[in-house]
Amino acid sequence: MKITSLLIIGTFLTAVPVTAQNTQRQAPAGFDVANAGIPHGKIDSIQYPSKTVGVSRKALIYMPPGFKKGTKYPVLYLLHGIGGDEKEWYKNGTPQIILDNLYAQGKLTPMIVVLPNGRAMKDDRATGNIMAKDKVEAFANFEKDLLNDLIPYVEKKLPVKKNRENRAIAGLSMGGGQTLNFGLGNIDRFAWIGGFSSAPNTREPQKLLPDPSKAKDLKLLWISCGDADGLMPFSKRTHDYLAQNKIPHIFYIEPGGHDFKVWKNDLYIFSQLIFKPVDKSTFSDFTVLGLPAESNIRNAQYPQIMPNGKAIFRVKAPEAQKVQIDLGKKYDLTKDSDGIWKTTTDSLSEGFHYYSMVIDNVPVADPSSKSFYGMGRYASGIEVPFAGDGYYAIKDVPHGDLRIQNMFSKVTNSWRRVFIYTPPGYDKNTNESYPVLYILHGGGEDESGWAMQGKTNLIMDNLIAEGKAKPMIVVMPDANIGPAGFGSFGDRNLQLFDKEMKESVIPFAETNFRVKKDAANRALAGLSMGGIYTLHTGVQNYNLFSSLGVFSSGWILPSLQETADREYRFMTDNKSQINSSIKNFWISMGGKEDIAYKNGQVMMKKLDELGIKYTYSEYPGGHTWPVWRNNLYNFAQLLFR
Repeated sequence: MKITSLLIIGTFLTAVPVTAQNTQRQAPAGFDVANAGIPHGKIDSIQYPSKTVGVSRKALIYMPPGFKKGTKYPVLYLLHGIGGDEKEWYKNGTPQIILDNLYAQGKLTPMIVVLPNGRAMKDDRATGNIMAKDKVEAFANFEKDLLNDLIPYVEKKLPVKKNRENRAIAGLSMGGGQTLNFGLGNIDRFAWIGGFSSAPNTREPQKLLPDPSKAKDLKLLWISCGDADGLMPFSKRTHDYLAQNKIPHIFYIEPGGHDFKVWKNDLYIFSQLIFKPVDKSTFSDFTVLGLPAESNIRNAQYPQIMPNGKAIFRVKAPEAQKVQIDLGKKYDLTKDSDGIWKTTTDSLSEGFHYYSMVIDNVPVADPSSKSFYGMGRYASGIEVPFAGDGYYAIKDVPHGDLRIQNMFSKVTNSWRRVFIYTPPGYDKNTNESYPVLYILHGGGEDESGWAMQGKTNLIMDNLIAEGKAKPMIVVMPDANIGPAGFGSFGDRNLQLFDKEMKESVIPFAETNFRVKKDAANRALAGLSMGGIYTLHTGVQNYNLFSSLGVFSSGWILPSLQETADREYRFMTDNKSQINSSIKNFWISMGGKEDIAYKNGQVMMKKLDELGIKYTYSEYPGGHTWPVWRNNLYNFAQLLFR
């Protein structure tokens, strides 16, 4: 069909090359207000023959200021939502005004923008029941119409560049889902992809990108959503998949819901990035907001985690004089006129971090965060996701149970709480008995540590589902016994815990759960303080356990030198029995930054001198729960084989 006449206003503007790091992160006031004193582009209409639908279909086009037929331009295909048509962006999003203003500031590469009707059916108006099956299916059918009819027509009738590097696609809501579906499904056709508040029509990530490596050929993959948008999960699941597969992309979270205030801001920023060099190393720094941390209480929006690992904190304390966040490093918060204190941290390392909110020099728990027993008290915790955290994610696999029971201790003459993980099928497979791992927390923590901070149940569920670990019961007792502080590592406490294990914990497990009762099906492990208890109880009772796991531990020197010497003498006298009985003596550290690293190295050197067999593993991260989760993940795979 013939293109209607064009009235081009203004002169051609040359865009200044701008890379991603020079682009504003949010549109300024007035970005969408018409300015009479600048050159303007032109919105017009076209009709193109659609073999896919069997009729001529309409689309709008935007020509940049100074458009010249003799110049070839890149093309952006801009898609609407489920309740709109080819005029929705024009009426509600005013792309012509937004882009005109950007051209006047020299911030855009001159481009043609095509605004099609994404409902590929003969009656493509947004009337009647827009959720009717045939109308929804028409949005999927638009892929054929776009690729086989519209793009060929545009490239035949308009002065456009015809290679993928000069072809972009973006859209809002339903059009955002189309953008990701069509763009990622046809990476050979599009180099620039922008999904704005993508709707439920977005395919699952594994179907979007069965081979994630192909997305590395994209110039820009942009995914954005308002922080108050109920459709955020669809954008987040795509982002998570891309992050896990290390695919460069921008995950842009902005203030707002599911509306044109958000989408106009998206267009403002996305349009500045396309058809010019972009620095992919800046992508993770691009967003203005993050996602609520997994460790927040229900419906709490802060703290938020940004894609680059930085955390945003907010707290309302209008009467406070000073507020800080203590994450090991202290961050000062600044107060606004509403009495809300705010700060953004440096990038945090992966996984779990204890923290405190310090208000006028008093450390307190953040009311927006779940609390965890650690550091000898209840403290807030924040969970920082990372690309390799899938092994402790909740997945669609059979799940075991996390149980809490009270155990009467003959050693302390008191009731003590125990956490127990039972594997999937435990209550159904009543004729089956299971091996058991006893696992101990560190100093300043309690029996809830491995269950809550350690995510033991999720790690075990996933390992068992993948066939990487045998189904087992995991018993998590309270290792706090005797004097607290550094005294808890001394001889008296070691002996008390040894007695507690043999007279209370093991009998409790073997009486109340279907566990196998021989050494071949019994393992002991612990972190830090629990690692010292494991060293003593596990080695002294080598006939009770077939595997020992010592995480971030070792005899504390010089305070435990006499204790260590006695332990080494015992090992010398019983070397052959220890080596033959303990199938897996597994020692791990969190790298040189682990506070137990030097003690561990001294201990392993001594074990080498004594001829005690062990295996050493190292996972960087220091003396922290991310390290110990990884330790459990690897140690559990060795057990009961």
